[in-house]
Order: sequence, then C-alpha cells, then structure tokens
Amino acid sequence: MTKKILIADDEQNIVISLEFLMKREGFEVSIANDGEEAANMIRAERPDLVLLDVMMPKKSGFEVCQEIKADPELQSVRILMLTAKGRDTEVAKGLALGADAYMTKPFSTKELVERVRAMLALG
Repeated sequence: MTKKILIADDEQNIVISLEFLMKREGFEVSIANDGEEAANMIRAERPDLVLLDVMMPKKSGFEVCQEIKADPELQSVRILMLTAKGRDTEVAKGLALGADAYMTKPFSTKELVERVRAMLALG
C-alpha cells in the first residue's frame, strides 16, 4: 500500500523540492501551506507521515504537532519536524511535544529520504 505523506511548509521552493523528492520515492503526497491547513488535512486524510515546518502562518509546527499528538485517533501519524532553527532547545521542544524526529534546514535530500523510509518502516 502506498504511504501518504503530507508536506506542511509555507516556503514554496521547499514544498516543490520535497514534493518532487517524495513522489519520486513512490509516496502519495499532499500539501498544506500553513499550520491551520496542515492540522485540518491531517484530520481529514490521516497521512502516514507529516513533514512539518516549524515556522508557518496561522499555527506553528509546534502547535500542530501538539494538537495532533493530543488526539488519540491521530497518534499513529508520524511527524518529522523541519526547521531552520537547530538550537537544542528547539529540538527538545519539538520532541517534547511529540514529534517523532527532527531535521534542520538545509538538509541533505538523501538523509531526508533515509529518515522518512526508516520512520515509515517503524509504523
């Protein structure tokens, strides 16, 4: 069965490259351009994995992560947070709110694909 990935990021150039990369890897991809849209799409589509940017309009990635992980029906959704903020406190906050993994921008596409594959193999 094809795994579904939601890309939640407000930077169009990042969305385009992530979408291309994930589709090339054989995943079904959907896009959210802000935190509110991401939270709604996660509820509606139940993706296997969310590539979630931290800094987005309407709701931050941290807020979306906390909301999703607090919902018992959505706890199986895996969240990989992507951020330009790589400080230890940011990473710790993301993981404390329930993110399954964390990657700092800019990241290697090879590393991202490996991380996504590993996370989906767990689920």
